[in-house]
Amino acid sequence: MKKIEIITSAENPLIRRLAMLIRSPRRAVKENVFFVEGLRLAEMAVQSNWAILHAVVTEHAMKMERMQLLLTKLSARNIPIASVSERLFSACSETDSPQGIILLLQRLPCTPLEEMVQVTEGLPLYLALDRVQDPGNVGTILRTADAAGASGVILLRGCADVYGSKVVRAAMGSLFYLPFVTGVDEEDLVRFAKENVLCFYAAACDTDGVTHFAAELSRPSLVVLGNEANGVSERLLRAGQHLYVPMCGRAESLNVAAAATAILYEAIRQRKYAGI
Repeated sequence: MKKIEIITSAENPLIRRLAMLIRSPRRAVKENVFFVEGLRLAEMAVQSNWAILHAVVTEHAMKMERMQLLLTKLSARNIPIASVSERLFSACSETDSPQGIILLLQRLPCTPLEEMVQVTEGLPLYLALDRVQDPGNVGTILRTADAAGASGVILLRGCADVYGSKVVRAAMGSLFYLPFVTGVDEEDLVRFAKENVLCFYAAACDTDGVTHFAAELSRPSLVVLGNEANGVSERLLRAGQHLYVPMCGRAESLNVAAAATAILYEAIRQRKYAGI
């Protein structure tokens, strides 16, 4: 195993940098980095071969068998590893119950929307998020889209930062495996759907549209889900066929992540289990 650096001072440049980046999300964006905290997320990051810049682990956590295996994998990739006390680690941690490991990772470069087609396998099924701002919702949708085998998630301008710590935690590792594109304009999304001959659906509380059961999700499709308070923009509502998830109770609407789950799993039913 590669030699592990032992850090004992809060004035160490790495500790100061990590603490500063955690306090200032804007600085993390500027430096093009983000964090992963916790053993399971760290394991998934390492399995994905994502660009990891540094690992910080506590002296106590290093005694765990799973942690030792993870450190061996990090060392094999020549990733710098630092050991710190529990006290120093708390200066870099965002969680109430730290698991003793933080990874500093490189953000992906912004890629054109068209490149998503190049990594799409099988029958396309894309989700587009229109100004979905709650990090927990964005992370949960990424996780569910991964579980449902979606082709990718397209985040329009105004969505929560996909690399924010709350999104990363809610996504539970799916961030490292599911194709996604950020910062997309409405016009580019509409053009993408037309050029790739996708059925374009816009989720809406509009019973004049089609239910997600009646939508032809077995065909190449793109489904837009809207902002928590205002829904899908008027421009995208005009561009797509309205789709709604029927409700039998008195709730005014579904949480956007819950709606995404219903739609994605109806797509699975139509594509894989229609005859059952």
